[in-house]
Amino acid sequence: MKTTKHLFELDGKVALITGSSKGIGLALAEVLAEYGAKVVVSSRSQDSVDEVAKNLRAKGHTVMAQACHVGDSEQRKILVNKTIETYGGIDILINNAAINPVFKGLESMSEEIYDKMMNVNLKAAFDLSNLCFPYLKDSKGSSIINIASVEGLKPSFGLGLYGVTKAALIMLTQVQAKEWGKYGIRSNAICPGLIQTKFSSALWQNETIMKQVVKELPAGRMAQPQELTGLAVYLASDAGSYSTGGIYTVDGGHMIV
Repeated sequence: MKTTKHLFELDGKVALITGSSKGIGLALAEVLAEYGAKVVVSSRSQDSVDEVAKNLRAKGHTVMAQACHVGDSEQRKILVNKTIETYGGIDILINNAAINPVFKGLESMSEEIYDKMMNVNLKAAFDLSNLCFPYLKDSKGSSIINIASVEGLKPSFGLGLYGVTKAALIMLTQVQAKEWGKYGIRSNAICPGLIQTKFSSALWQNETIMKQVVKELPAGRMAQPQELTGLAVYLASDAGSYSTGGIYTVDGGHMIV
């Protein structure tokens, strides 16, 4: 039987992470590699993921870099096929890539924006999970981690459509957990609050919003991407072997304000 410390080890496991050239995805790639996983870093730019892979390899980690626009079905297939060609399997899938191109009310959202956000934030996770399913099924102790958002649990002004996509991703997580548990596949969602990344810069660069965050949040501040990583290691590893269908917030107390 593994010791508690060893339950968190990811030695030999293959982890595919979308949107992992910066921000939360990069932090997750770094920590899973640190715990022993063979990591596949992916984003739209091959140059960006090559740079990430170079830096991680310099630290002695095993990394593959593959560009993928998750909104493109053919590129999703290539990402999974290249992963299998390189590593022979997939044990951990982290659906992290997302977009939020417009910070406006629902009445300002066009059908084009709706389709684009649903395609990247929801359909990509659905399809990638299905593409990875045969390999996750063959793995021992496989894990899907969907990066959702507190916006999928409690709406904020200007982020409504983004919240709709994340609420759907949360439900997808629970359906995966229910349907695929019999195959040994666990699926959980992490719902970040305000994290200091380029993705959320429109929020944390807004002085009015930040004053409200400091005043109202129990934590009194926004978070750094690394503050999600401990939970991700738990959910990816044997330490979280009995955790599936869970919705975990990392939000500084946002949900209780």
